[in-house]
Amino acid sequence: MSEPILSVEGLTSGYGRSQVLFGMSFIAPAQGGLAVLGRNGAGKTTLLKTLAGELSPWEGRIAFDGADCAGEGTERRVRRGLGYVPQEHAVFGSLTVRENLMLGAVASGSKGYDEAIDFFPKLGARLSQQAGTLSGGERKMLAIGRAILGKPKLLMLDEPTEGVWIGVIEEIADRLTLLAKEIALVIVEQHVELALRVSARAVVMERGRVAMEGPSAEIAVDPLLKRYLAP
Repeated sequence: MSEPILSVEGLTSGYGRSQVLFGMSFIAPAQGGLAVLGRNGAGKTTLLKTLAGELSPWEGRIAFDGADCAGEGTERRVRRGLGYVPQEHAVFGSLTVRENLMLGAVASGSKGYDEAIDFFPKLGARLSQQAGTLSGGERKMLAIGRAILGKPKLLMLDEPTEGVWIGVIEEIADRLTLLAKEIALVIVEQHVELALRVSARAVVMERGRVAMEGPSAEIAVDPLLKRYLAP
């Protein structure tokens, strides 16, 4: 495994007085991807929001790219190379596809958006279309394409295939597999086989705690996986 770009130790977080994460510890490799799996309500989205700086950790350490970032705001983390595609509201619906992509390019000082079009060619035919009128799969592609224009070292994706037609799911999975060879990915995904195929390592969450962690190939054949993912 490559050196970890993200190291989490004893992370505790939540909303108001409601604790959601309980002493979570895990690592994410600089290449290869990390799948975060678990039932609905396990705390996966809360974890990503805490890693992104949208929620402040109550306790614990978050080391990103060799430096502690637990006390940093979202903007500072983004400038240091942390990208985040949330589950909902990941694109600006009133703006065109081109305008959405340009926002991603401006964030990194890029002069164009060709990289996103090369990554998802379908976007090239939708540049003048309002993002809010795109299909679910096209919106996911746009959100991911805009994020990679920001040149992240680590890109976190919350349910990148939710509400997406099966044919488009495979296209997104193939592109993420290639992306994982270049940068670090953290993927929260209900399609377990897809997530394990894209990622080299996996973390399985159970009620805000780490229930399993290890290489995806080992997690995939572990009988305990079904137990932790069963409804």
